[in-house]
Amino acid sequence: MNDDLSAPVLEALAAGGTRLIALRCAGFNNVDLRAAGRLGLAVARVPAYSPHAVAEFTIGLLLSLVRGIHRAHQRTRDGNFALDGLLGFDLHGRTAGVIGTGRIGALVARTLAAGFHCRVLAHDLHSDAALQAIGVIYTDIRTIAAESDIITLHCPLTPETHHMVRAETLARAKPGLVLVNTSRGGLIDAEAAIEALKTGRLGGLAIDVYEQEADLFFEDFSSEILTDDVLARLLTFPNVLVTGHQAFFTREALTAIARTTLDNAARFAAGGPLGPAEVTEAAVVRPRPEAPG
Repeated sequence: MNDDLSAPVLEALAAGGTRLIALRCAGFNNVDLRAAGRLGLAVARVPAYSPHAVAEFTIGLLLSLVRGIHRAHQRTRDGNFALDGLLGFDLHGRTAGVIGTGRIGALVARTLAAGFHCRVLAHDLHSDAALQAIGVIYTDIRTIAAESDIITLHCPLTPETHHMVRAETLARAKPGLVLVNTSRGGLIDAEAAIEALKTGRLGGLAIDVYEQEADLFFEDFSSEILTDDVLARLLTFPNVLVTGHQAFFTREALTAIARTTLDNAARFAAGGPLGPAEVTEAAVVRPRPEAPG
């Protein structure tokens, strides 16, 4: 997911005889699709592996953040059983905004609505009748920002969604908003989030993805100095929870990813269609032209 598949890289691959780019992930924002089309390279991905893995992790991050579970765990290991600073709030009856109701977002919306009895507001290119049947309300991003106690992001990263959560978005949010992102780091302007955390406008932030994660995540830097000043600042806040892009990391998801990737390669080798796994520039779904801020 962090590989550089820009035009120069694709040109070198094509020159060496590569015909298929098989991504082992759902996102494809790191691929220059226009260059791939020009070079005759097929690009395939894993559009869905285990949506339950990411959806469940999203709920786990949310619960840990609003109830201070991660902080309590650190304290009790040091023999500190005080409750100071651990006051949380019930999810029951709160308003939750879900941006993106594809396979993962729909599961999160359903859990919040039917499991925790939240009032759920949603935004997507296409409404889900099954979610509407359980009370999920589709609306615009501005309404979600203004009315939600919790917002969770489940949309792809495109030029239109880049920094969809930025200073303007956070300025109109309810004070104390809790924000969760298990989708793509570039959806959030991290520096704007820091300013909102400092003022209390953002009451909590849980992220499993980070815009500049490519040089950091999946590596061990515990014995080194963290040179990313923005991430280092985020890690100083007690109401920020950061994990290293592990939402997908379950046995079931890894099995599905391997199976789909090999199936994509086999279909390509046999000359058959790749179906929904194939990604082309023309097939990229763009969000509504509404400005997300």
